[in-house]
Amino acid sequence: TDKEVQMLRDAALKIIRALKIEGGCNVQFALDRNSFKYYVIEVNPRVSRSSALASKATGYPIAKMAAKIAVGLHLDEIKNPVTKKTWAEFEPALDYVVTKLPRFPFDKFENGDRTLGTQMKATGEVMAIGRTLEESLLKAVRSLEVGLIHPERPAFAKLSDDELSKQIIQANDERLFYLAEAFRRDYTIEEVAELSKMNPFFLDKIKHIVELERELAAHKADLGLLAEVKRYGFADEEIAKLWGLHADQVRQMRKEQKILPVYKMVDTCAGEFASDTPYYYSTYESSTESVKSDKPSVLVIGSGPIRIGQGVEFDYATVHSVKAIQKAGYEAIIMNSNPETVSTDFSIADKLYFEPLTLEDVLNVIDLEQPEGVIVQFGGQTAINLAEPLANRGIKILGTSVEDLNRAEDRDLFDQVIKSLKLPQPEGGTATDKAGALAVADKIGYPVLVRPSYVLGGRAMEIVHDATELDNYIDRAVSVSHDHPVLIDHYLVGKECEVDCISDGDTVVLPGIMEHIERAGIHSGDSMAVYPPQTFSQDIIDQITDATIKLSRTLNCIGLMNVQFIIHDGKAYVIEVNPRASRTVPFLSKVTNIKLAQVATLAILGLSLKEQGFETGLLPNQSGIHVKSPVFSFSKLNHVDSLLGPEMKSTGEVMGSDTTLAKALYKAFEAAGMHLPQFGRALITVKDADKAEATALAKRFREVGYQLVATSGTAKAFEKTGITVSTIEKLDSGQETILEDIANRKIQLVINTMSADKKVSSDGFRIREAAIEHGVPLMTSLDTAGAILKVLELQAFSISPIKS
Repeated sequence: TDKEVQMLRDAALKIIRALKIEGGCNVQFALDRNSFKYYVIEVNPRVSRSSALASKATGYPIAKMAAKIAVGLHLDEIKNPVTKKTWAEFEPALDYVVTKLPRFPFDKFENGDRTLGTQMKATGEVMAIGRTLEESLLKAVRSLEVGLIHPERPAFAKLSDDELSKQIIQANDERLFYLAEAFRRDYTIEEVAELSKMNPFFLDKIKHIVELERELAAHKADLGLLAEVKRYGFADEEIAKLWGLHADQVRQMRKEQKILPVYKMVDTCAGEFASDTPYYYSTYESSTESVKSDKPSVLVIGSGPIRIGQGVEFDYATVHSVKAIQKAGYEAIIMNSNPETVSTDFSIADKLYFEPLTLEDVLNVIDLEQPEGVIVQFGGQTAINLAEPLANRGIKILGTSVEDLNRAEDRDLFDQVIKSLKLPQPEGGTATDKAGALAVADKIGYPVLVRPSYVLGGRAMEIVHDATELDNYIDRAVSVSHDHPVLIDHYLVGKECEVDCISDGDTVVLPGIMEHIERAGIHSGDSMAVYPPQTFSQDIIDQITDATIKLSRTLNCIGLMNVQFIIHDGKAYVIEVNPRASRTVPFLSKVTNIKLAQVATLAILGLSLKEQGFETGLLPNQSGIHVKSPVFSFSKLNHVDSLLGPEMKSTGEVMGSDTTLAKALYKAFEAAGMHLPQFGRALITVKDADKAEATALAKRFREVGYQLVATSGTAKAFEKTGITVSTIEKLDSGQETILEDIANRKIQLVINTMSADKKVSSDGFRIREAAIEHGVPLMTSLDTAGAILKVLELQAFSISPIKS
């Protein structure tokens, strides 16, 4: 109620004044909905995560105001940068509703504990704006990019009422979809409120959405109802499903009946004062506030919510692309749905549309703005997935053509490219069913790397060692990616590296090559990467450069392209090509002092690389050694295996730079929060195939002062070479000594690699989980352990035991 809002507002002001806070502050309350009692949960005397959300939701730039206050200005001396007329002491007024939905990583961590509680589990979030709560909620759902355009999971219809009720009682990441399912089964608002303890106001809105679904199903092709449900945020695709039509038919129907979205401005003052801030959202009303300018424009599609595999790196590229578009004399328009990003700051682009990144919503903006073309290269897989449907509807895609994007993504077409260029590639094949997959794997030999086509972040990618494992994988993965075939490659053990290049269709520039510390088989996003390469011969560098230039020209790449290689037996094998910006663009831009996204955008807009001062080839290495290191969030996600493999698991990254590799590694580890003890006890338990290599590492750990602890098999391998080691009982012996020692901080470092044996593998999982739970540094790759040794050897004197 208004009274409760005012009560909490007054309390927040009292707290801020009592604490003498100047600048941004965040106060969290718990409000008893049955009385006027409230409790202060916490006060954050700083700009917080919610400050960014509040800034985007209201248009009031909190951090900018806090910075001005920090240098001595008062609120009545600061102009509101949105209206440019009112002062900053005016509180924002809203004539719209904003919904924020968190984006969770459980599509990557299917075995993770989905229960929500006091520990944050989301990797990102989306925000949507509408005139009603239903509209903003439905726009937010389709912004999530979880394969849904409406709060409905078909699988939930199969749940019993008891199972459904249990899911509603316990908060989890899919609770919204369970609530909607309950109303589809005619649960009352009171029943759902009792189960969920949620405010009936919000439940009433979800129930209204379900009631509108039923209306649509009962009144097909009702134009009056079509106009009504569009005002409440229904997507054309959902309407089409209920009417038995294609979304394009619903879109055409809307256009014929003039049922079109208008665009309203986010102006901080609910229209009370004139404002020229180019920050818009769509709704279905009569008058629009966004007018196409006379200046030619280019639309850049953003990358949506931050999730594993598609992080803020793509937003970096989007923002730099916008700067280049403006530099080239065009009006830059951004479409995005993520309030955490720089691209959704109203001061970045000439126009910002805060909208879901679906085909319908993008086409609506294109209908109004009529841009010269659309750039999809910088928005990750979100934007790339829109390229073909947009091109099919006559929209001009700037940069690499849709046909050439498909030649890189489609396995058979890409194989033809590789064969025509006579480039080495791991032997592989494509299968559309289980029998075909088993036949391909049998032909090329195990182990094999299997994955569905068209993936980002290694989704559903695995290394399998025999036919039984492949059989199990196909049962799971094909259901995930039924629209595309399964790709099967022979798994090569070797060094992995990647390169980003820029092309204008003729000149191809390679700003740098990044060598991965971890060998092939660990996803590139989870590997530590070093620039410039430290162990490659000139011959290998020449092979990589030559292959990249050939691929770029053959694929008619215009803009950015990323190529990944495995170095095996003196040959550079091509394993993947992505004709778009990759997650390494920010890292490579910073270490080479070349703004890759800006250079690429100017090339896309017609300014040749030669005109920008570049020639074909690999650019000289810049000074220093730079390490990109992944950051993981395993401590926040229960029952998620930390073992690294071909499916990406990291949620962020850091960079360490220095004059030597060891120093750069040290800075990277420290920045990633991995504080390495210089002495203590290291637990080493590795699979048989790794024992020889682990023995060499164990000797080095002894020399820098570590005591070694190992399970029986690993300990025997060490003792054969004269390494002193304490043996600890395996978990399958019924002893819990390993877990107790980790919990009691008697172990300072854990190195664990996985065996194909499922029993051993589950024991390893428990060891890894214990290490994460108790904050003990954990390595699941011997290459990472080797990198850590470089750092420890830099810091320590070598020692050897005194012989009597």
